[in-house]
Order: sequence, then structure tokens, then C-alpha cells
Amino acid sequence: MEWWLFLICFFGLLMVFMFMGMPVAFSFLAVNFIFITYVMGFKPGMNQIVLSAYDSLAKFPLTTIPLFVIMGELLLHSGLVVKTLDVLSKWLGRIPGRLSVLSIISGSFFAALSGSSIANTSMLGTVLAPDMRNRGYHNSMVLGPIMASGSLAVIMPHSSLAVLLGSIGKVSIGDLLIATVVPGVLMTAIFVVYIMIRCAKNPSLAPAYPIEESSWSDRIRSLTFGVMPTALLILATVLLIFFGIATPTESAALGAFGALLLVIMYRALTWEVLLKSIKGTLEISGMILIIIAASSAFTQLLAFTGASRGLLNMALGLEIPSLLIIVIMLLIVVFLDSCIDPISIMMITLPVYIPMVIALDYDPIWFGIMMLICLDLGNLTPPFGLLLFVMKGVSPPEVTMKEITLSAVPFVSLKVMLIILIMMIPEIATMLPSLGK
Repeated sequence: MEWWLFLICFFGLLMVFMFMGMPVAFSFLAVNFIFITYVMGFKPGMNQIVLSAYDSLAKFPLTTIPLFVIMGELLLHSGLVVKTLDVLSKWLGRIPGRLSVLSIISGSFFAALSGSSIANTSMLGTVLAPDMRNRGYHNSMVLGPIMASGSLAVIMPHSSLAVLLGSIGKVSIGDLLIATVVPGVLMTAIFVVYIMIRCAKNPSLAPAYPIEESSWSDRIRSLTFGVMPTALLILATVLLIFFGIATPTESAALGAFGALLLVIMYRALTWEVLLKSIKGTLEISGMILIIIAASSAFTQLLAFTGASRGLLNMALGLEIPSLLIIVIMLLIVVFLDSCIDPISIMMITLPVYIPMVIALDYDPIWFGIMMLICLDLGNLTPPFGLLLFVMKGVSPPEVTMKEITLSAVPFVSLKVMLIILIMMIPEIATMLPSLGK
């Protein structure tokens, strides 16, 4: 079978299984089983699937996933991260769009803990949105900032998608996690500046309201005891990786242990918190590991059928600028992201994309950061943007999907601007990983 015909048949059958309602990971495993049996025979094919799955999962760096996940789960379920809202609110003062800015800043803080866009959006939508509406905020300044702040989880340290991208694409997980810092902070700053400028020009979008003044001693005390311990924990896990003191796994283990100590110190550890945290960790980690196993078998199939080499030769033979090929690859990700979930997209594209990026002489870390932001775009774009539905679920019935979608448009545009900026200035993504070496 020609390599291009193999790809058509493979993805065609995969789409059939997915439209039948089979989970993506199991659809991938089923199609891998069918085609590897066709290519190699039943017994050799099964042996290859088992060996490739074992080889992809029996790796020390993958323990980063459950450790970072349980770190965020403990801090979220214990309620410690919610307490930071009051502390951050005291420091914002009387700025335009105060609560919208609070949602962005607190969202970036939570993103660095949980790595989950859904958890961020649902929590902020439940906690902040009712107060914003009661104070007369326009829906565009309620819905948009909360969804945008939730989506920051994809491009912040401890991002589970970054770990997954590194695992599937055979890219350094430590470098990827470090590389998310500057783009994540830059994206947060762009969102804050946009909100403040828009609300300053049109104060009716976010009416000013009386706030309780707090003394500097009260602000410093609340910051020291309410935010600083958690912030130092996040900073420590990042710096340990950056300076090469610890591997990502060792850093994640320290983060998980530190989170447990913080929850105990704040007397927030209960059986309910512990059970919810363990359950959430098992669900998320199990799903990710199954996907990695399925992706490894797909990579083997690409090699056996010659599809990897065929795609590389085709890409290198195109008489167009290599940067345009990168743009086309990212546009394909954005298109797929409007139909299927980000993890499935990585599983399908990365075994093909990363060899092409390396063959075109580009840094896979640079490409990986842009791909993460493109994957994040799909969370905010119709018809299947996941955060749009999460926001609808935590909003009053009178809030329509049209309002939710329109409120996300400015932030989608800002994300596209950031992708273009990273494409033009690769150092935004590659500077920190290169300094740490």
C-alpha cells in the first residue's frame, strides 16, 4: 500500500470510530491494531504494539504528569487558591475593569497550579461572574476575560498539554515547561492591558464601584500569608528545572509534597479533599498515558509504511518558503481544533510534525509553544470550543451562546497576535531554555 493511501485509510477509519462515539484513545488503539495486523501480521503486530506501548510509558519523565496534576488538585479542592482572590483584589485598587483584570491575574495564578483550562474557567465563572454581573459589568467584560484566563492554563508552567506534547513529540519536557514562562506572562500582560484600555475608553462596560480600602500593613500581611507560600512553591518548581538542580519529575515531586504540606499547614486537609484530589489525578493521568501509548503505536506504523519519510520528502520538495510550511501546519491545527479535542490533535499530528520541523531546521521548542497556543485557540472557537460550553454551563440561562462566542473573539485575536510575534521573534519561546543550558 502506498504511504499516502495508508494515511487516507487510517484517518478515514479513525473518523468512523470517533463518529460512532468511541473514545479517541480507544479509537486510536483499535485502528492501530487493525493496520499493524495488516502490515506485520497478527502475532508480530501485537508484539509490536505491546513493546511500543511499554517503551513509551516506562519512562521516568512521564511521572511528571500525575505529580503535577495532584499538586494542582490538592490546592484547588482544598480551597487555598480561592483565598488568593481576596488578596489579589486588595492590591488592584481602583483600576479600569477591576474585576475583569482580577479574573485574568488570578486565572494566570491558578493556571500555573492546575494546568487545566476547564477547572480554571468553571471556578472563576462560579466565583467571580455573579459579582461582576451584580456590579453592572457588560457580558463582554464578564464572559471574555474569564474564558481567556481559563485558557492560560495551556501556556503556563505545569501545563499538562506541554508535558504531553513533549512526550509524544520526543521533545525535552523540562525545556518546554520553562519555555512557557515568557509567553504565558506576556499573554497575561496583553490581556490586562487590553481590558484596561477598553474599559478606560468605555467605562460603562465595567462601572466603577466603592471598594473597601485596606492599609498597606493589611495588604502585605495578606500577601505574605495568603499568596506567598503558594507562589514560592510554583516558583521553586520552575527554578529547580531552569537551573538544572532537579529533573522535571523531581521538581514535580517536590511540588506535590509542598502542596500537601501547605494544605496541612492551613488545616484544609480532609478525607473529602484527599479523595477528590486522588480521583481527579487518576482520571487525568490515566487518560493521558493511554493516549501516549496509542500515539507510540501510530509512530511505529508511520515508520513501517514509509509515511514519515514520504511526508518529509513531500514537505522538503515543496517550492515554498519553509516558514510558510510552518504556518500551514499551524493552520491545520487550528482547523482540527474546531472539530476535535487538543489531545487527539497532538496524537494525530505530532508524530508527523516534529520530524518535519527538525528537517526544516527549526527549533521544536519554538514550534511546540506556537502549537500549544494554537491548540488553546480551539478552546475558544466555535463550533466545538470546549471553554464556550463550560462558560455556558456556569452562566445564567439568559446568557446565549452567541454572546459567549462574541465575547471570546477579541481574546482569540490577541492570541493570534502573540503567535505572529513568537514566529517573528523566536527568542520569546527559546530564550529561557537556552539560558538554562
